[in-house]
Amino acid sequence: MHQKLILGMLFLASSYTFAAAPAETPDTPFKLATISANGKTSLLAMVVNNDKTVFEIEAANAYVSKQAKLSTLRIPTEMRELIEQYSTVNKRLYQIANFLSGKDTQKLAFAHDAAKVKFHAPIKYPWNLLAAAANYRAHAEGMGVGRPPATGGFNAAAAALIDPDRDAPVFFAKSPRSCIIDPGEAYFIPPGRERIDWEGEMAIIIGKPAYQVAKPQAHDYVFGYSILFDLSDRGGRRREQNMFPGANWFEGKSTDRGAPFGPVIVPKEFLPNFDKLRILTKVNGVVKQDGSTAELLWKEHHIIHYLTSILTLYPGDVISSGTPSGTGMERQEFLKPGDTVSIEIEGIGKIETPFKAQAK
Repeated sequence: MHQKLILGMLFLASSYTFAAAPAETPDTPFKLATISANGKTSLLAMVVNNDKTVFEIEAANAYVSKQAKLSTLRIPTEMRELIEQYSTVNKRLYQIANFLSGKDTQKLAFAHDAAKVKFHAPIKYPWNLLAAAANYRAHAEGMGVGRPPATGGFNAAAAALIDPDRDAPVFFAKSPRSCIIDPGEAYFIPPGRERIDWEGEMAIIIGKPAYQVAKPQAHDYVFGYSILFDLSDRGGRRREQNMFPGANWFEGKSTDRGAPFGPVIVPKEFLPNFDKLRILTKVNGVVKQDGSTAELLWKEHHIIHYLTSILTLYPGDVISSGTPSGTGMERQEFLKPGDTVSIEIEGIGKIETPFKAQAK
C-alpha cells in the first residue's frame, strides 16, 4: 500500500511537470518587431494581445525558461539573425507566447504597452530590397490614363493581355541603407520636387537562401509579411534625347528615405490568408487606395520564381509586391509638406509617414 502511494505521488508529480510546460505549437499569434523602450534600443520584440502588448524577447525567454523549467536556448537579438535561425528557435517563441498568454504581465519589466514604445524598421538592413512595378491591373491601367500606348516605354493597355505564367514581371531595386526609414519618421521633400507619390504595398520577407525556386515550392522560402511604402518621385528627369528614352527609374524610385518599412513582421504561420489581405492607403485621413492582395497580377509564387531565376535571395530580404490603384499619379495629386500618409494592411498593422520640407 505504501509503495502504491509513493508511485501514485510520483505519477502525479510527473504529470504536473508535463502539464506546466507551455506548448511548442503556434497557438498564440504574435508579430515580430525591433523596438526601443525604457532607454534601451534595437530590442528584438514580440507583439501580442491584439497589438497591445510588446515583450522584449531576450528577457521574456529568460523569464519563461526559469518559470517553466525549460532548457537553456539562446534566441538571436537581431531580426535578420532570428530569421536565419527561426527553424531552430521558433518552438521556444511559441512557448513564450503560450506561457504568457492570458497572464497579467503589467509588472514584468520586459512587458510594455505598445503605445509607449518606439517601433523601428524591423530589419536594418536587408541585403536586398526589390519592388514590383505595375503588379495590379487597375493601377497599371490607371497609370496609362491620358497617355498613348507605349509612351515613355510604358504600355498600360498591355495590362489586359498579361499571362503571369508566361510573361515576366518588372522589378526594380531600392537601396536598403539609403531608403529604409522607421515608422513615424519623416520624409523630407527636396526643393523643387512637387510630384511625390504614395504607394502602399505588402512586403514579402524571405526566410532562407533561395535560388532557382520552382513555383510550387515558393511559399516554403517565405518567412513572413510586413508593410512597405514604395515612395515615388514622379518628377524625375525624362531622357527623350538619350540612348534610353523614358522615365528615369533610379531618380523616381531610389529617392533618399523613400522606403518607410514596418512596423512589424508577421510570421507566415499566423497569416495564412496573405493572398487576400485588404490594403488601405490614406492621405491626411482620406482613403486614396483600397485594394487587396488577391488582385496581384503576379502572385507570390510568380514573384519568387522569377527573382530567384536571376539572383539568390537571402534571409531577411524584402520584396515589395506592388501597389493597388489610387496612387497620386493616377489622380494627379501629389504630397506636400504637412501631409501624413498611413498604410494599413489587414492582419499586419499600420505605418504612418509625415512629410516635411527639406531644409535648403
